[in-house]
Amino acid sequence: MTPAYFDHNATTPVDDAVLEAILPYFKEAFGNASSRHAHGIIARRAIDKAREQVATAVGVQPAQVIFTSGGSEANNLFIRGTADNLKPANICISAIEHPCVLRPTQELARRTSERWVMQKLGVDNLGKVDVVAANDVMKQHKPDLVSVMLANNETGVIQDVATIAEIARSHKAWMHTDAVQGLGKIPLDFSALKVHAMTLSGHKIYGPKGAAALIVDKRLLLKPLIYGGGHENGMRSGTENVPAIVGFGVACELAKSRTEATAKHVSQLRDHLEAGLQAMDATIFGLGATRIPNTCYFALPDIEGDTLVVRLDKAGFAVASGAACSSVKPGQSHVLEAMGVNPMLARCAVRVSLGDSNTLSQVESFLEQTKRIVTELKGMNSVTM
Repeated sequence: MTPAYFDHNATTPVDDAVLEAILPYFKEAFGNASSRHAHGIIARRAIDKAREQVATAVGVQPAQVIFTSGGSEANNLFIRGTADNLKPANICISAIEHPCVLRPTQELARRTSERWVMQKLGVDNLGKVDVVAANDVMKQHKPDLVSVMLANNETGVIQDVATIAEIARSHKAWMHTDAVQGLGKIPLDFSALKVHAMTLSGHKIYGPKGAAALIVDKRLLLKPLIYGGGHENGMRSGTENVPAIVGFGVACELAKSRTEATAKHVSQLRDHLEAGLQAMDATIFGLGATRIPNTCYFALPDIEGDTLVVRLDKAGFAVASGAACSSVKPGQSHVLEAMGVNPMLARCAVRVSLGDSNTLSQVESFLEQTKRIVTELKGMNSVTM
């Protein structure tokens, strides 16, 4: 059997159309986009086109797009770049944010000369930010910065970002959302979310690694993280990664045109997957909440997640036991902890994130292999007890 890739929330294969668009910018059109000769002009025009493609994907003007090396840099640019233009105050983030939002926020709170205070917005047992409680937190601790992700990378649960943004704006706070897991899976519109900044990333939407963007409200004042030649309108210095940016632009264009069809395809697969898992007494985290259509985060009682991931990999299925970006520090998911999940059950968590190329036969085979592995593991446990 051909190995099946079920880890699209971690990264995606580059689409053929994206690869075709990228290749010329490694050889024939290799110029530095800051050079004024013909080679540089060709590269600059390619970046300009990509900026338009990214902007169109989320309904903004090209001038609102700041290219970065990845979603982590874009999130850091918002948090650190905005904070550096403000007097220290409160920064509110959800309790389930990705580490590239959580960690820079923690660093702001640790500064000795100017100390920001981090306030976490709690989630319910489905993994959704409690809007009423968030309103209370922001009333008590007036924020200057707020960041709440659009869709969680582990559970896939979609947050009510627009409502939270309205609350943040009522306190004159700058509002950001990490929408990396949303683009290409659900319709995405910057204005409808009512935010001041939004993060996107290319390699989550069948584009290349090394290209992402921070979308900004023109009124938002940022200080750059990287100084140098003043690239990206002074917001991100450094010679542009033209091939990756070109690929990101094409991937955004494809993602926007394919969102509806992709959502229909992967949601059908996920429904079949979850029905089969529930027949094995699996817990589906976030079940009952609105989720992005490709993500299933589950636990089979008494089957450790890391063990199941390794065994499934040997059986030809690539899945995850949590967020790929956190895999260097294994341990209980902070997302499940925030949801109040029993630590013993949380240790059993496994994430499946489906993509365009996955099939019903792959899902059925996955269920068969999972059932076989669980039976074997339970048999081994009964022998050792």
